[in-house]
Amino acid sequence: MGKAEKSDVVDLLLGQHRHIKDLFAAVDKVSNTKERQERFEELRRFLAVHETAEELVTHPRARLVEGGNDVVDARLEEETASKKLLASVDGMKVDDPSFDSRFQALKKKVLDHAAAEEREEFPLLRQSSDIQLTLMAQAIRAAEAIAPTHPHPSAGSAMTTNLMVGPLASVIDRTRDVVTAVMRGS
Repeated sequence: MGKAEKSDVVDLLLGQHRHIKDLFAAVDKVSNTKERQERFEELRRFLAVHETAEELVTHPRARLVEGGNDVVDARLEEETASKKLLASVDGMKVDDPSFDSRFQALKKKVLDHAAAEEREEFPLLRQSSDIQLTLMAQAIRAAEAIAPTHPHPSAGSAMTTNLMVGPLASVIDRTRDVVTAVMRGS
C-alpha cells in the first residue's frame, strides 16, 4: 500500500479533511474564472463522494458505540444542511453575483462539520480494532469509487437510501460530468 493510501479509516478521513480545506483555499485564492470554476468543480465532486462514503461506512460503525446515535444524528443534520448549500451552488458559475456568499456559507458549514466529526465521531471510531479500522478504510475507498459526484439532498443521508439511490445517481452524475467536460472542451 502506497504512502498516499492510509490503512486506518480515521487517518484516511483526516487526510481527506485536510484536502477539503486545501480545495476551499484554492477556490478562494484563484482569481482566473476558468481555473476557479475548475477548482470548485473538483471540490464539489470530492465533497459529494466523501459524504456518501462516510454515510455508508463510518456513520453506521459509530452508531454501534455507546452514545454514537446522538453523535451520528447531529453529523447527519450537518451533512444535510451542507448538501443543500452545495446543491444551491452546483452548476452555478463562479462569477455569478450570489456565488461568493453561498460559497462562504458552504465553506463554514463544511469545515465546522469536519471539526465536529474529528472531535466527536472519530474518537468513537478509534474504539474499533485495528483490523476494523483497516477494513473501514478499504470500504471507504470502495464506496468512493461508485458514489455520486453531485449532491442529492432530497435523497437523504440514510445508509439504505444511499445504497438504493447512490449507484443510479452515480451513473447519471458521472455521465453528466463527462458531457459537461466535452461541452466545455476540457
